[in-house]
Amino acid sequence: MFRTLAFSTFVVATATAFIAPSFVHNHALEKTSHQSSAALFMVATTSTPASKYPTERGSEVDSRKIVAGGSGRDHLSAVRLKHIVFASEELASQSLGLLRSAQTNFDDLAAQISNCAETREKGGEIGWVSVSSEADNEHLDLILPEGARIKVLGTSTKPGDIVMAESDRGFHLVQIADVMVDVRKMATTKLRRLKKDKDGEEIEYKGILGGALAAEQEGVKFKSDLIYKIETMGCQMNIADSERMEGQLQNLGIRPFDEIKDKKRKVDLVVLNTCSIRDHAEQKVYSYIGPYAKRKREGEDVTIIVAGCVAQQEGKALLRRAPEVDLVMGPQFANRLGDLLEDVANGNQVVATEASHIMEDSTKPRRSSTVAAWVNVIYGCNERCTYCIVPTTRGVEQSRPVESIVQEVTELVSQGYKEVTLLGQNIDAYGRDMIPKRKFSDLLRTVGAVPGLKRLRFVTSHPRYMSLGVIDAVAETPTACLNFHIPPQSGSNEILEAMGRGHTREKFLQIVDRIRDRLPDAAITADIIVGFPGETEEQFQETLKLMEEVTFDSVNTAAYSPRPNTPAALWDNQVDDDVKQERLQKINRVNLVHAAERRSRMKGRTEEVLVEERNVKVPNQVMGRTTHGYIVYFDGDIDELRGKLVNVEIDDCQTYHLRGTMVGMAESE
Repeated sequence: MFRTLAFSTFVVATATAFIAPSFVHNHALEKTSHQSSAALFMVATTSTPASKYPTERGSEVDSRKIVAGGSGRDHLSAVRLKHIVFASEELASQSLGLLRSAQTNFDDLAAQISNCAETREKGGEIGWVSVSSEADNEHLDLILPEGARIKVLGTSTKPGDIVMAESDRGFHLVQIADVMVDVRKMATTKLRRLKKDKDGEEIEYKGILGGALAAEQEGVKFKSDLIYKIETMGCQMNIADSERMEGQLQNLGIRPFDEIKDKKRKVDLVVLNTCSIRDHAEQKVYSYIGPYAKRKREGEDVTIIVAGCVAQQEGKALLRRAPEVDLVMGPQFANRLGDLLEDVANGNQVVATEASHIMEDSTKPRRSSTVAAWVNVIYGCNERCTYCIVPTTRGVEQSRPVESIVQEVTELVSQGYKEVTLLGQNIDAYGRDMIPKRKFSDLLRTVGAVPGLKRLRFVTSHPRYMSLGVIDAVAETPTACLNFHIPPQSGSNEILEAMGRGHTREKFLQIVDRIRDRLPDAAITADIIVGFPGETEEQFQETLKLMEEVTFDSVNTAAYSPRPNTPAALWDNQVDDDVKQERLQKINRVNLVHAAERRSRMKGRTEEVLVEERNVKVPNQVMGRTTHGYIVYFDGDIDELRGKLVNVEIDDCQTYHLRGTMVGMAESE
């Protein structure tokens, strides 16, 4: 599970945030190139289209207005509603408070106390309701009368929101459980000229989707047994997106390349799931596309998809530079790849980068692990850090309904998964975009209590929003792992202010102190940027001092590089590249010392380890992780131990891994 290139299949997904996994260490991160700052400045400011999302500080961040307002409403087909009917407003308000604090879930509460006999046994399920002004929803009048429907849909069409509305039946708490968006209407299409083979003959089959569905059309030749590859670059969010795209492709009958015995077989579809936070992200996409574009120019029927953050960033501009690409899609459409491929199958080039509500998956992801799984809880980010491209590529924050998250985790546990990692670009912001607002600490407790779940992790926390209540929730939830990933980005208050981080070094240290007080053995990992515009040597030394004060278990380090559509890219006080490199080397040396120091305390201890995979370098060994996230290698049979919690006595401590001897099964197993 814990791999940055998680798939042997080939997808290039675009990731965007400074949320690198805590297990990716500085030596694996890309170092700043020796390209001049002036050249980087030009790359960051000239060719990239303006963002589809609002990026100015103080601009609108309410997804209800951005996504469903104006023409966006035309793309919304229907919403799936649930409700609970109460005799009094007082009881409805009290119940809303219980739902807000996650003390109960909507389905259970509806089944227990709703006055609606028609929906009570179905957990309050009303079903799909058209949002069109011309729709005939009269059949719902006896369940959710028209006046109540108008109030609910006039207030929100955002999944997870709960709206109170009054009718002659009583007081309704109505939850928007999901949305149906016409993604094909949101995308732009351009008819592609028919491809020709090496002999100059037009290729008769139209694209991969027709073959995948084995459609019968007279005079059209379809290719069967289609193969795809996906390569994922970037953060955990991208890995999770790729898993969802793989689920979509397999639902269409397209097989993954890693299941094919003949490795000389050419793939029919390639997904490039891209990341845009590093230098030369756009150029790397074109390099990856190269071999597949060459095949297409020679007349072969290969479908090329660019997904993720670079796709969202570049949009139509990517097609102008790489006309062989068939589909450009932002991360918000990861679970709607199948819908978009319909237009590709009809001979079109498709660009899907418009803002959209995130719909729940209709197909199951193809997980990269059978032991540990990623679960998205919030998409997007409302922050406006001056260096960060995330708001322009992943959009505004959209929290998933608690019930959907719990349902997904429950299903994973039933399939044998032992560990779940909750994902969010800014996970502490979970629920602040909902009606009514929710708390991430409440979600932690709720998910952590799912029967059968053994371990619960989460990333990434933001010091500005991380509440002390989250630390308390981890301390009080037995399944929660002792691992916090909290990026300070800098140790200088002046630089933090210039970055627009919204917190100080003192606030960050207050969080660390609370963790050390309540959970003394917990691991704390981080992200730090050096060479931010205007950073002086004194300010850099403050970052080193912060590292010494905290002693992180590991830090993902990076030298600042200008990114498109970010304010800092336009500043004229860029730090010289040689200075960045010098500072990066210094901070990496400190990081190595601290990582080794933190792991050294494990020697002689017996730790509970969740076995994940074989040690690829030593086949008779297995690899697992402690609750702290430390990798542990020890002798064992992976076929017997995969997914097991075992006790391991730690014999040797290295900088980024431990070695030990299994001494028995863990009590929790």
